[in-house]
Amino acid sequence: MRQLILELAPAEPPGFASYVPGRNAAAVRALERALAGGERFVYLWGPTGSGKTHLLRSFAAAGGRAADDVHRLDDAGQSALFDLYNEARASGTALVAAGHLPPDGLRMREDLRSRLGSGIVLQLHPLSEDEKAEALRAHARRRGMALSADLIAYLLTHLQRDMGTQIAVLDALDRYSLEHKRPLTLPLLKQALGSLQSGDEKRPGGGRA
Repeated sequence: MRQLILELAPAEPPGFASYVPGRNAAAVRALERALAGGERFVYLWGPTGSGKTHLLRSFAAAGGRAADDVHRLDDAGQSALFDLYNEARASGTALVAAGHLPPDGLRMREDLRSRLGSGIVLQLHPLSEDEKAEALRAHARRRGMALSADLIAYLLTHLQRDMGTQIAVLDALDRYSLEHKRPLTLPLLKQALGSLQSGDEKRPGGGRA
């Protein structure tokens, strides 16, 4: 179902302006300074849902280089990142990398781990429930939508909790509402999700390919 939602409502272009920082404002400032010529290397770490990928995509869209999920790199991937770091350093290009753990907790070759920790290292924190709710309201306002408290509560408790999925559902719901000429309500949300689920199940392989 998530794939269908994303097909119906493509994600917004990456950008720092659409990132809800919560307790992560220092990370946004560090990346903006890196792009402007400050400390050129930044390493971000934190759990899934803390916004790492959004920030890296925004950074890359603004002209920097980015490497995500470094904790998953195999030997070849570590060698490639090591070379990328040296190239960025030689050319003065800004580079950001991200993983689930701080540099000293990564199981990788020592020379790469030391490079990951050589610049600014910042921990990212997931949004609180109140911050997620406000992020949904803000996104809805940008699209001219009004969200009721019960609709927000349903989104936060019944769907995947990462903001990318939440925002994609909102965008799909907005389109569904316009197509059916009905206001945004909780019953409409349940109907839209049921329609998407039904369509997903009819796809070859149940849409899980």
